[in-house]
Amino acid sequence: MSVTGFLIEDKEKVKWEDVFLDKGSRKRLDQLIKEFRYLDELKKYHLPVNNKILLHGCSGCGKTLTAKAIATQLNKPFYILDLCNFISSRIGDTAKNIRMIFDKVNRENAILFLDEFDHIGKMRGNDDKDVGEMRRLVNTVIQLIDGFSEKALLIAATNHIQILDVALVRRFQLKIHFEMPSDEELKSYYTFLLEQFPERIRVVPECFGISFAEARDSIYTLIKARLIHELEKDIV
Repeated sequence: MSVTGFLIEDKEKVKWEDVFLDKGSRKRLDQLIKEFRYLDELKKYHLPVNNKILLHGCSGCGKTLTAKAIATQLNKPFYILDLCNFISSRIGDTAKNIRMIFDKVNRENAILFLDEFDHIGKMRGNDDKDVGEMRRLVNTVIQLIDGFSEKALLIAATNHIQILDVALVRRFQLKIHFEMPSDEELKSYYTFLLEQFPERIRVVPECFGISFAEARDSIYTLIKARLIHELEKDIV
């Protein structure tokens, strides 16, 4: 597989209002989006734009969806790089290959989404023979982040920020934490999901103490079952 074969351009459009964030996180990301919109004006005052975001926290709570929504808001090309598969492919060539990917994103003023960013941290301690190579990779990534174009945007996501190299974490100007949703947040989310369906099938059991992704899967499964039941009744 070529280097670009690991890089996926995702063209899905996600509305900003469809992303569930706490007020603090939404305010900080709203500011980032506005900074990009007024980038040229800010440059006149030699003010840097925050263009490196680290999304961290619980799985299924909206990190990828948030990244896609930011891309939609900014109308920029959105590339996803799954570091797990990318690093595992040919570790000896990874530093060179990731440099090529950063160069491509910088040229296009695009958004690069580094999924499973913690894989760098995990890999460093897994096998003694790979430690030297992984250290070189981390150094390369740090250099690439430092030299990242101010007109491009880097978004990294991890469920395990505690195992990341401290020097890497320090490079991100914004760190947005994703927690498991409260019962109140899930209640609002269920209302948001169900309002698109006819009233007759909206009354379904709602689960709590789960992630947004689990809640969506649960509701959609129940709605599909009710719709199929209605269709089968009509056939009979």
